[in-house]
Amino acid sequence: MNHAFVYDAVRTPFGKFGSGLAAVRPDDLAAHVIKESVKRAPGLDVERIDEVVFGNANGAGEENRNIARMGTLLAGLPVSIPGTTVNRLCGSSLDAVIIASRQINAGDADLMLVGGAESMSRAPWVLPKTEKPYPAGDMTLASTTLGWRLVNKSMPKEWTISLGEATERLREKYDVTREAQDEFAAASHNLSAAAWDEGFYDNLVAPVPGTDLVRDEGIREGSSAEKLAGLKTVFRVENGTVTAGNASPLSDGASAAWVGSEAAAGLLGLDPLARIAGRGAHANDPQYFGYAPVEAANKALAKAGIGWDQVGAVELNEAFAAQSLACINAWGIDPAIVNRHGGAIAMGHPLGASGTRILGTLARSLQASGERWGVAAICIGVGQGLAVVLENMTTAGTNTGKDQ
Repeated sequence: MNHAFVYDAVRTPFGKFGSGLAAVRPDDLAAHVIKESVKRAPGLDVERIDEVVFGNANGAGEENRNIARMGTLLAGLPVSIPGTTVNRLCGSSLDAVIIASRQINAGDADLMLVGGAESMSRAPWVLPKTEKPYPAGDMTLASTTLGWRLVNKSMPKEWTISLGEATERLREKYDVTREAQDEFAAASHNLSAAAWDEGFYDNLVAPVPGTDLVRDEGIREGSSAEKLAGLKTVFRVENGTVTAGNASPLSDGASAAWVGSEAAAGLLGLDPLARIAGRGAHANDPQYFGYAPVEAANKALAKAGIGWDQVGAVELNEAFAAQSLACINAWGIDPAIVNRHGGAIAMGHPLGASGTRILGTLARSLQASGERWGVAAICIGVGQGLAVVLENMTTAGTNTGKDQ
């Protein structure tokens, strides 16, 4: 079996809903990170790209259903390069990584460009078709920005509650306090700001032409648990804990990464950053969607043949502080190894782009620290989770991770 490696990763800054990137179509966001990926590969003959696989959670609007193909064409790549779009909601682009790595493992491809894009600002309203022609009454538009819409009446009601209410139930089940959530959220903002100030994201982020956004728009430097404690709860008026401050915001952005075999080093003119050593997927009750990364990561570690005691870095997508803390507590790991460079509560969570965002951040984090093993994990609406284990292939820093 061929090994699959991550060679490079790049993303846009993430924009706030209706703000910094709202004027940019999602297919143009995808095209931008595709073009940037090509620019960053000095030895690349674009004809050698086997396929482009992108994640996207919407598809109902300007994505035209297959954003991978649209972005590839808009980027000016050869029309002979196939493109496929994956929709596993929040985990879509991490799923793209997993799919590509399997193709590499099987020998079906040597070089894959993966990623994801989402414009939650530009997500359209949809009007359901009527069962009979010429309805006399009014029709209601449904937003495709986030969450359930046009729900099947056969679905149990506890499965179709809002993501926020689901998080309230999860934090009750796993005893996560409001204070802990606000502390975690404040750390996300301050770690993100510090990472930007220190230049960590300089090689990971490429601003979108025609916009003024040069860094993630949602970061609030100097945030504190005390400040966040003053925010009102959103989903429960009484006994609620989830606020706009301890949840990830609606966002716009795109991300991409090169995944290839050992032979891809010569095709790209790049050395591999990390080996994809394990993959895991898990599903549980939809109303506890935020907890699904627990077993997804455990499965990925088992596939990699290592344990949590050997992991030096974790990138866990912060959909909500409560679900992030529930996962960290379940793994029994040191919170200090999680999201050292900030997370989605501060930077944003453009659904289809977040998976390769955390993967790229993890690969560069391992490169900078010299630690050997890392885990990228993400929760997914309707009760799923995905995880990928990376093994550091670079020689940067001193290897402080525990050997297998």
